[in-house]
Amino acid sequence: MLRSKLAKISLATITVLGFGTTTLSADTLGEVQKQGFVKCGVDGGLPGFSEVGSDGIYKGIDVDVCRAVAAAVFGDAKKVKYIALNAKERLTALQSGEIDMLSRNTTWTETRDTSLGLNFAGVNYYDGQGFMVTKKLGVKSAKELDGASICLQTGTTTELNVADYFRSHKLKYKIVSYDTNDQVVKAYESGRCDVLTSDQSQLYGLRIKLLKPEDSIVLPEVISKEPLGPVVRKGDGKWFDIVRWSFYAMVTAEESGVTSKNVDAMLKSDNPDIKRLLGVEGQMGENLGLKKDFAYNIVKQVGNYGESFESTVGEGSPLKIKRGYNALWNQGGLQYAPPFR
Repeated sequence: MLRSKLAKISLATITVLGFGTTTLSADTLGEVQKQGFVKCGVDGGLPGFSEVGSDGIYKGIDVDVCRAVAAAVFGDAKKVKYIALNAKERLTALQSGEIDMLSRNTTWTETRDTSLGLNFAGVNYYDGQGFMVTKKLGVKSAKELDGASICLQTGTTTELNVADYFRSHKLKYKIVSYDTNDQVVKAYESGRCDVLTSDQSQLYGLRIKLLKPEDSIVLPEVISKEPLGPVVRKGDGKWFDIVRWSFYAMVTAEESGVTSKNVDAMLKSDNPDIKRLLGVEGQMGENLGLKKDFAYNIVKQVGNYGESFESTVGEGSPLKIKRGYNALWNQGGLQYAPPFR
């Protein structure tokens, strides 16, 4: 059940799908500009990705994508209204128009991309599902989990992945499901299940919520591909492009060595790629229906992709996750942005 009134949006079409009715907005940018902020669906309780700090400010790598879009549209990364959603309601909230975009550690799958009236605008975190257990269980591999009870969050891809993995390895298991991450953590901590499963990045984030994080370990097996990224509704190509290229601006800035600290100096760069990125030359912003300095505002206020990763989930954060697959393509990773050209 959605917790707030549906947004008033102009309708291009209404398509009845297997998972419900999807509302498509013909001019999301116009609606966003009229309301004065971006309504961004997030988790709100997942360290490193999206959580509310003691100061009441949302922080995380998913939050930074929301902020980047706001910086692109308004020139002000603060113009975001965050709406915390659990896994079950997140896609419905986007379909219905309650939010303008979803940036909530959501896996890009064929079904979600083709049958729900949604479009994934990129991958801001390459992940894979794993398992966390207490050290006292004495398990060092997921292959030793025969007969285990497994806690997970409903409305995610994790349950199907578990079923596939355990069936293929001829292992028995029991699912214990909950609506929110906090409920999953409490159940795991109280001993209602032997194992907590989720994307590995989430496991590291959830582990620091435990009273005794050092008593749990993440097993080495990664049992799935989980490309996580921002999502928008189908039917509005302009808004899709804005969200996609706001994220790609962060990746391109890192590729080009442009940071939040040197971006002003980089305005004088002789590098044509940097000139196009920052709006000194070309029509990159105009092509999106934005101002020419949209990417400059993103980098200045939010940072490049590497800066965001480092401060939210990377070595400079409590999670201390290594870049791995999320390193740039020219540094052994998968992060790659099409040219600003």
